[in-house]
Amino acid sequence: MNDFDFLAGHWDVDNRRLVKPLAGSDEWDEFPGRSVASRHFDGAASFDEITFPSKGSSGMTVRVYNPASRQWSIYWASSTTGMLDTSPMVGEFEGNRGEFYGEETCEGRRVRCRFIWTVLGPDAARWEQAFSADGGLTWETNWTMDFTRRAG
Repeated sequence: MNDFDFLAGHWDVDNRRLVKPLAGSDEWDEFPGRSVASRHFDGAASFDEITFPSKGSSGMTVRVYNPASRQWSIYWASSTTGMLDTSPMVGEFEGNRGEFYGEETCEGRRVRCRFIWTVLGPDAARWEQAFSADGGLTWETNWTMDFTRRAG
C-alpha cells in the first residue's frame, strides 16, 4: 500500500513511443504530456489524468491495491476509445521499482505486456511499457514516460 503516493501532484511528462511495435522498427514519436495524479483510500488507490496536447487526446489510470495479494491492479482508459480496459496490469513494488504484467492487443494480436515504474526521487519518475510476442522470453520497450514534477 502507498506505493503510488509519490505520483500525487502535477507533472510534465516527456513521452517517447515506438511508431511500429514488434515490427523491428526503431522510429520513435516524441511528444509532451501533462499529468495530474491523486491518492485515495489512504494510499490504497491512485488516480491520474494525462493530456497529450499535440495529439489532441488524453487518458486516465485507476490503480487499486489488494491487501490480500499485496498487489496492484492498473486500469487504463483513453479518450480516443472511450473505454476502460477490462484486463488490468497486475504487480507490485519492490523498493522504488514496480513491475506489472498483463495482456495487450498489438496489430490485432494478443501479446504479453509489462509496465515498469521507477521512482527516481521526490520530483522524478519513469514509466515504461514493453511487449513480448514470445510469452515473456524477450521484451521490446515501446513507450517511455519521464515524469518531472511541476513547480507550485
